[in-house]
Amino acid sequence: MTYAKRFDGRGFDELRPMSAKVGIIPRADGSAMFKIGKTVALCAVYGPRDLHPKFMQNPETGILRVNYNMMPFSGHGERVRPGGGRRSKEISMVIQNALLPVLDLKEYPNSVVDIFVELPQTDAGTRCAAITAASMALADAGLEMKDMVCAVAAGRCEDKIIVDLNYLEDSHEDGADVPVAVLPNSGKVTLLQMDGEVTREQIKEIITKAKEACKKIYEVQKAALKEKFAR
Repeated sequence: MTYAKRFDGRGFDELRPMSAKVGIIPRADGSAMFKIGKTVALCAVYGPRDLHPKFMQNPETGILRVNYNMMPFSGHGERVRPGGGRRSKEISMVIQNALLPVLDLKEYPNSVVDIFVELPQTDAGTRCAAITAASMALADAGLEMKDMVCAVAAGRCEDKIIVDLNYLEDSHEDGADVPVAVLPNSGKVTLLQMDGEVTREQIKEIITKAKEACKKIYEVQKAALKEKFAR
């Protein structure tokens, strides 16, 4: 089959409209909002702070904890069960692993940095939006970072390689969803997952296009941070 035109009319390499803002939660040490299309991620960072109970502390380094949560009526289909589940725990771990390479938590022994991500509205690409928002929130909290982290879901829909899948593309019976997180200055990949089937040539094209898309997301992140700290 030929996917001649995207469901929402975008070009195959075109991202959905984006917006971002940092410092949205006054009581948090760092916070951010990232919106791409109809997917909205809100993130709050607390820490570094003492980790309790003390038996969980590591005297050699701080630890990073992530809590990812989709609100009950945030997206398509059935109501999301509140309180999290296996999927939320898996995505929390994915976000943690995507962000750890840019942080040096050895400066904060016995401490914890907590990241809370809430998604009040979703239309695919939720883990990527969460990673993008969390990276901004960490920067807003003043943690030393080697780079930002940008993420986007690229993939295949029928015979076309596309960037920033929406829900209809993500759930298409003949397709593949490939979330990718990138460090924009070094080009290193910190997340690569795949749901579906692609050829070796297609995965190379998907990663190349995801990296190019992440450069555009990086500009949105930088603009949001500059807007706050230029005040």
